[in-house]
Amino acid sequence: MKYIIYILIAFSSFGINAQNQDLFAQGNALYNKEKYAEAIDKYMAVLNTKKHSADLYFNLANAHYKLNNIAPSIYYYEKALMLNPNDADIQNNIAFAKNMTIDAIDVVPDAGFSKLVKSTTNTFTFDAWATAAVVLVFCFVVLFLVYYFSFSTVIKRLTFISSIIALTGAFITLAFAFHKFNIDKKNNPAIVFVQEAKIKTDPNLRSEEAFRLHEGTKVQVIDNYNNWKKIELADGKTGWINSEDIKLLKEF
Repeated sequence: MKYIIYILIAFSSFGINAQNQDLFAQGNALYNKEKYAEAIDKYMAVLNTKKHSADLYFNLANAHYKLNNIAPSIYYYEKALMLNPNDADIQNNIAFAKNMTIDAIDVVPDAGFSKLVKSTTNTFTFDAWATAAVVLVFCFVVLFLVYYFSFSTVIKRLTFISSIIALTGAFITLAFAFHKFNIDKKNNPAIVFVQEAKIKTDPNLRSEEAFRLHEGTKVQVIDNYNNWKKIELADGKTGWINSEDIKLLKEF
């Protein structure tokens, strides 16, 4: 009976995937016919089955861009970029979409040692740094064992030096892994989805207005209180926005 259930689940999953592929193809066909709104409906039908991919988000963003839907186009381009950060087409199209936004926010650049550490940390994912650390620890153990059981002075000297290098490398990569983990944990981007949002100094409607943002602007959510989100801009400005005025990018 258990195996029958597994088989049924497998066939059910296959059916859903086939249906999604069909919906995706229908959406692409409608997009090519310039029926962008109808194409969006097909793409959203795939998303409603909890199936996500960079290609799906990219095509969905393209359809919204053609309809001049600023916030949704940037939102879905950003989600596509999260799944495929090195894709040149996504990077180019999101740059065009951002030209439609109103808010011009200067990015505060990192400088000196901080910039070097951050750029190096972001070179690889957390998993890649962690894997490198494990490999180096394994190398250290092997080299140390060779050093311990070897009778040759030359081999002992070489394996001892190599093991120290491997151990040092393991500590360094492990530090980068933890740093990358903290960066990813703090990274909570969102897109403004209302035409104009009033950013408050405190999380209530009676507080003073700090500034205003417009649809399509990307922000970082750094705190929350009831129905409010504390946001930070690329230029360092902070304030509170109504939770309904933004959509978090990490929500899949």
